[in-house]
Amino acid sequence: MTLTMLDLEAASVGSRFALAPVLNALPWNRDGLIAAIAQQHGSGEVLMLAWMNRQALEETLASGQVCYWSRSRQQLWRKGERSGHRQQLVEARLDCDGDAVLLIVDQQGPACHTGRPNCFYNAIEDNHVHILTAPLKEPAA
Repeated sequence: MTLTMLDLEAASVGSRFALAPVLNALPWNRDGLIAAIAQQHGSGEVLMLAWMNRQALEETLASGQVCYWSRSRQQLWRKGERSGHRQQLVEARLDCDGDAVLLIVDQQGPACHTGRPNCFYNAIEDNHVHILTAPLKEPAA
C-alpha cells in the first residue's frame, strides 16, 4: 500500500510514519520542488520563503544545516555558505496536504540577501509599497 497525504490527515496523535514513504507522497511541483518557509524558533518571525527539491530536504534533515534549491542557479544552495548567515534546523514540519515545508530554524545573522532581518520588509498599504526595515549589514552574496 502506498502512503498518501490523506493517510497523514486521518492519523491520530502520536502516529509515526517512515520518512521515505512520506517524502514519496509529497506533491512536488513539476520541477520537483516544494515551498519551504523558514521561521525563527522562539520568536516565530517568518524569515523567508525558498524552494527545496528532495535532495535539499534530505540533506537538511540529515545535516541540520538548511539547504535549498536555487531556481536561478539551478543548484543546491546551502543557506549562509558564502555569507556565514546560516540556518540551523531546530524542527521541520509539513503542512496538512504536503504543499509546504515549515523549517523552524536558528538564524545566524540576517536572513535576507539584502542584509535585512527577514525577506518580508515590503508592506503593501493603501496602494503603495512601504519599506519597513533597513539592512542590518551589507547584502550577502
